[in-house]
Amino acid sequence: MDTTRRTLCLSLPALAATAALGPAAARAADQPLAPIPSFAKPFDTLPVHQNGANASRGILDGTTHSNDHMEVHETTLAPGSSPHPPHQHAHEELFLMMQGTLAVTISGKTTVINPGGAAFVHSGELHGVRNPGTTPAQYFVVAIGT
Repeated sequence: MDTTRRTLCLSLPALAATAALGPAAARAADQPLAPIPSFAKPFDTLPVHQNGANASRGILDGTTHSNDHMEVHETTLAPGSSPHPPHQHAHEELFLMMQGTLAVTISGKTTVINPGGAAFVHSGELHGVRNPGTTPAQYFVVAIGT
């Protein structure tokens, strides 16, 4: 196939989007994820990934019976901290609050959620979270899509 300036220019947005998605997208494109098997895991058996004063536990990462990608993890944020700077990505995320408070900013609007609260972030929206409280904030994230 001959590459022209036109075809190169038309492909740049797709290339930029792929680069912005990072390693998870590259993994998904290069090798399919395994179907998620049924399981029951006690919370204290989930492996802990420490990031300074913050911690996270991966729960599942794979595909559903309809071949949709799903990833679920739990995060505990120290008071005043964030897991990472605001960002955006192709997949959607559902945040489910368990303990403490979480300031969720979606497209410039911040809402504080407490235990039992939830937040949903649509694909492509700039978002970030921060623990504005004085105690740890614990929440679960359900990521859907690639």
